[in-house]
Amino acid sequence: MANIASAQKRIRQTVVRTARNKARRSRVHSFVRKLEEAIAGGDHAQARAAFIAAQPEMQRAVTKGVLKANTVSRRISRLSARVKALAA
Repeated sequence: MANIASAQKRIRQTVVRTARNKARRSRVHSFVRKLEEAIAGGDHAQARAAFIAAQPEMQRAVTKGVLKANTVSRRISRLSARVKALAA
């Protein structure tokens, strides 16, 4: 355990930030899982609604520094293509 006050504060801050980041990452995974289920179901309208809900959540994770920009961009692109393919 740290003895210096600043190190103790750093530990407290890290615990709080880790919990916050974990919650946000979990939230993103939940939205993506709902989208995956909608795509698997084959309903275009439901998949599109799930995609519209998931996209801003994924982008928000980028702005908060939880996920990397290229990763989210790639995932959004691939999910978008899959949703679009349902319409055809």
